[in-house]
Amino acid sequence: MTTTLLTRDFSHYVKDVDAEIAHLDLAVEGVSCAGCMAKIERGLSAMPDVTRARVNLTDRRLAIEWKKGALDPSQFIDRLAELGYKAYPFEPVRAELDEADRSKFLLTCLGVAAFAAMNVMMLSVAVWAGSDMTQDTRDFFHWLSALVVLPCAAYAGQPFFTSAFRALRARSVNMDVPICIGVTLALAMSVVETINHAEHAYFDAAIMLLTFLLAGRFLDQKMRQRTRAVAGNLAALKAETATKFFGADEIREVPIAAIEPGDIVLLRPGQRCSVDGQVIEGRSELDQSLITGETLHAQAERGTQVYAGTLNISGTLRVRVAAAAEGTLLSEISRLLENALQARSHYVRLADRASRLYAPLVHAAALLTMLGWVAWGASWHDAIVTAIAVLIITCPCALGLAIPAVQTVAAGAMFRAGVLLNSGDSIERVAGIDTIVFDKTGTLTLPELDVVNAASVPDEVFSLAGQLALASHHPVAAAVARAVGAKSPLAEVVEEPGQGVRGFVGGQELRLGSPAYCHAEALANEILSQDPEVSVVAFSRGSSEHYVFAVRQRLRPDAVSVIAALQKQGIAIEMLSGDREPAVRHAADTLGISIWQAGVKPADKIAHIEALKQQGRKVMMVGDGMNDAPSLAAASVSMSPISATHLSQATADLVFLGKELAPVLAAVDYSRKAMSLMRQNLALAIGYNVLAVPIAIAGLTTPLIAAIAMSGSSVLVMLNAIRARHAGRRDSLWK
Repeated sequence: MTTTLLTRDFSHYVKDVDAEIAHLDLAVEGVSCAGCMAKIERGLSAMPDVTRARVNLTDRRLAIEWKKGALDPSQFIDRLAELGYKAYPFEPVRAELDEADRSKFLLTCLGVAAFAAMNVMMLSVAVWAGSDMTQDTRDFFHWLSALVVLPCAAYAGQPFFTSAFRALRARSVNMDVPICIGVTLALAMSVVETINHAEHAYFDAAIMLLTFLLAGRFLDQKMRQRTRAVAGNLAALKAETATKFFGADEIREVPIAAIEPGDIVLLRPGQRCSVDGQVIEGRSELDQSLITGETLHAQAERGTQVYAGTLNISGTLRVRVAAAAEGTLLSEISRLLENALQARSHYVRLADRASRLYAPLVHAAALLTMLGWVAWGASWHDAIVTAIAVLIITCPCALGLAIPAVQTVAAGAMFRAGVLLNSGDSIERVAGIDTIVFDKTGTLTLPELDVVNAASVPDEVFSLAGQLALASHHPVAAAVARAVGAKSPLAEVVEEPGQGVRGFVGGQELRLGSPAYCHAEALANEILSQDPEVSVVAFSRGSSEHYVFAVRQRLRPDAVSVIAALQKQGIAIEMLSGDREPAVRHAADTLGISIWQAGVKPADKIAHIEALKQQGRKVMMVGDGMNDAPSLAAASVSMSPISATHLSQATADLVFLGKELAPVLAAVDYSRKAMSLMRQNLALAIGYNVLAVPIAIAGLTTPLIAAIAMSGSSVLVMLNAIRARHAGRRDSLWK
C-alpha cells in the first residue's frame, strides 16, 4: 500500500513586500496576553531568515516577514503548534466569525458561572448565618454547593483551562496558569474540607472568582471588537467585484483581481466604487467623505476622479480604471491603519517586558508566601488559602492592557478625525513636540490651483480658453480648464513646448500660454504689479483680443484658525517653502506666522530642522512632495497630506485626510491626551500591584476579594483608555 504525502500550499496568502521579502498574515488562537505575544514573536524570530514577527493582540493576527525562497509558510504554522498555538491564514471574514463565536462562548461561560455563583451564595449565606446548624445540615449544604459548582466551574473555566493546558503542553506558562492553579486549589480544598466535615468550604469563592475573571475577559473582548470596528468599517467599503466592459456593450461581473489599469467599469446608482479611476461618461453625485472629509455630495462628470470606497448616489457612470485591488487609495489607508494597530511604542514595549516577568515572579511569590506562613506557625490550610489569593491578585491583566488599550482607542479616534498613523511610536513623539515646521505649497495650501480673476473675463472667452487648455499639460493651464469645467477639447490644437497651445475657431487663431506667446506682456505686468504672488497664463483671440488669467493656490479653508490654535498651545510655528518670496510672505502674513523662509532648497530645510533639534527643540515637519521627503525624515516626527507623493507618505509618521488642516491639530490634541492616559494607566496598574500584593501576602484578603480586585483593576484601566476617544476642548474645529 502506498502512502500519499499531504502537502499544504499557502502561497495564495503570501504577499511580496519587495523583491527580497515575503509577508504572511496568520490568525492565531489562544493569544490572550503580552506573555503570549512575546513567546510567539521570540519563537518565530529565532527561525533563520525571518526578518519580522509581530503579533496584534487586538485581532490576534500575526504578521510575519522572511527572505523569499528561504522558508515554506507551513513551517510557521508548525512552529506555532510547537509553541502551543493553533494558526491558519488570516482572512477578515473568517476572523470576524471566529471573534463573534468567541464572544458568544465567553458570554455563555459568564452566564453559567454567574448562575452557579448566585445559587451557591444563597447556600453559603445560610451556612454563615446558621450558628445553631447541625453538622449533618452543614455537610448537606456543602455537598449541594459542590454539586452546583464543580460542573459549572468545569464548563465556565474552559477559556482559562484550555489556555493553561496549551501553555503547559508547550513547556511554558502564561497568565492563565496561576489562575487555574488558584481555582483548582480552591475547589480541591473545598472538597477535602467537606469530606472532613469542616465548618467552612470555598465553593462560593472559587465560582465567584471565575465569574469576575470571565466578566473582565468578556469586557476585554468587547473592547477589542470596538477597536477593530474602525478597520472593519474600512473593509466594508471594499467591493469584491466590479462590472467590467468587454467591448462596447457587453458587461460582466468580475472579481476585483481581474481588473487592470485601463479597463472600463460601470458604476450604478447605490453602488460603492471598487477602483480608483476617472469618469469618462455620465453625471452623478458621489459621497467621498472618506477621502475629502466633506459630508456634502460632490458632483461627478467627465474628468472627475473617483476612489475605491466612494458611494455613487444618483446617476450611472463609466470609469476608466487607474488602480484596483491593493493599489487603491482605500487599500493604502487600510494599510496605514493596520500599521498603527500593530505597531508598538516605547511604553507598549515597557509594559510587555513587565508582563513577561509576571509568571516566574508570581509563582515564586505564592510559593514563598505559603512556606513563609507555614514557618510562621500557620496551618497548611491557611497558608494555601493565602497563596491562592496571591496567585489571583497579582494577575497582570491591567498592566498588559494599560498601554495597548489607549493606543488602539486613540488610533481609531484619530482616524475618525482624519489622521492615519504610520509609525508605532508616533503618538509619543507628537505629544512631545514644541515646534511645527510647515511646507506651504500643497500643505498649507490646497494642491489645486484657482483662477482668482475669473469674474473679469467674459464667459465666452473663458469657455474657449478652457477648451484650449485641455490640450496643454501645464498645471496652470489645467487650472483654467478646471475652473471653466471644460470637457471637450478643441480639434487640431498644436502645442509649442515652452510657449503654449494654439488652435483655430471660426477662422480666428486662439492662443493660450505665456504672456509673450500671446502678446499680452503689458496686461500680465499690470496684474503682477498688483498681486506679485500669482502665476499668470495669457489667452488671445486674433490680434486684437488679449486676456490674462491670474492663478494661485488657495490656503486650506481652516488654516488660519488651526495655526492660531496651535500657537495658543505654546507650539512655535515656522514655514519653509521653495516658492517665491511674495507668495510665501502673503501666506505667512495671512496665517500669522512670523518665522518663514522662501526659496528654500531641500538641503536647506534639513539643515534648518537639524539646527532646531540641536537647540533642544522637538520638531514636527508637515509637508508633501518629493522635495519634502528628506526633511520629513530629518524631523522628530512628520506628517503629510493624503495628496502627498508616495515617497512622502512612506517617510511620514502620520498622514491626514481631506482638504482641511484640522487633522494636524487633532493629531496633537489626541496624542497629548493619549500620553496622559498611558501614564495614568501605568500608574494605576503599578499602584494596584504595589498595594495589593503586600496585602495578599499578609493574609488580609481572601481569594474572592482578590478576584474582585484583579478584575476591577482591569476594568478601570479599560474604562480610562476609552477616554482617549475624546481629545477635549477643540473637538469642534475638526469634527
